[in-house]
Amino acid sequence: MKKMRLMVAGGVMMLAMSVLAGGALAGADDQAWIGKCIRDNKREGQSEATVAIYCTCMNNKMSDNETLSITAWEKSHPVEMAQCEQEAGWK
Repeated sequence: MKKMRLMVAGGVMMLAMSVLAGGALAGADDQAWIGKCIRDNKREGQSEATVAIYCTCMNNKMSDNETLSITAWEKSHPVEMAQCEQEAGWK
């Protein structure tokens, strides 16, 4: 069971990486923020793919100098949040 979770988590991270703007690979910092966002949203009733796309979208909208987590940043950026929800197919 634990091995399966790790495989799914790895797949979700690969999906998140593939949807980054321009196809560029995210740096380690981006990967960490996206991973935290995915963990923060895992109980929101969305598919893992939807959450990965949403978190990657939000990460891409943030400044590289941002110090807040995606989860904290989204609270003060409702327009960007709505855009990423739509892009991800969040229901």
